[in-house]
Amino acid sequence: MQVHVADHPLISHKLTLLRDETTDSPTFRRLADELVTLLAYEATREVRVEPIDVKTPVAMARGVRLSDPRPLVVPILRAGLGMLEGMQRLLPTAEVGFLGMVRNEETFDPVTYAERLPDDLTGRQCYVLDPMLATGGSLAAAIHFLVKRGADHITAVTLLAAPEGVARIEAELESIGVPVTLVTAGLDERLNELGYIVPGLGDAGDRLYGVVG
Repeated sequence: MQVHVADHPLISHKLTLLRDETTDSPTFRRLADELVTLLAYEATREVRVEPIDVKTPVAMARGVRLSDPRPLVVPILRAGLGMLEGMQRLLPTAEVGFLGMVRNEETFDPVTYAERLPDDLTGRQCYVLDPMLATGGSLAAAIHFLVKRGADHITAVTLLAAPEGVARIEAELESIGVPVTLVTAGLDERLNELGYIVPGLGDAGDRLYGVVG
């Protein structure tokens, strides 16, 4: 797996504001949206294109367009929804699928509770959106899910990642046979005993949408 930690002053600035516990939910959502658009620029460097000729007002020109089948953007519910609009801003013609996963707070293992994806993903590039790569269980499970349906290129986009999560993803995907890239705004120090990223930014879902009891 390739790991790319985006290095840009605007990314660092927006991530710092997201970390601040005084940042309210509306501001957090706006910042997350802006940050994902910046990350999407890095994440789509290998998006597949094909040549095309177009007529300008002056002459013919050779350019490119997105290849078919179109890329598939897959936010992991619920927190991944907060990243969707920022990703679509750069890939407006991409299709969108949804994968609902929740972490068992006792075992830290992922549980899939919903999915809305094509049955056949043969030849598809997939962009998985999940704000926090903490223990890595949910993201690893999501990638396996997509590969089983035929996806042949996966890029995961996260706001933050922990070393433990990165190591788990690398271990679980070692023999998957599909190229996987992780693009993140920051690689933090560690996980705490509750499985949260330190220093992190708290629970991304709660900070995006509020606490749902």
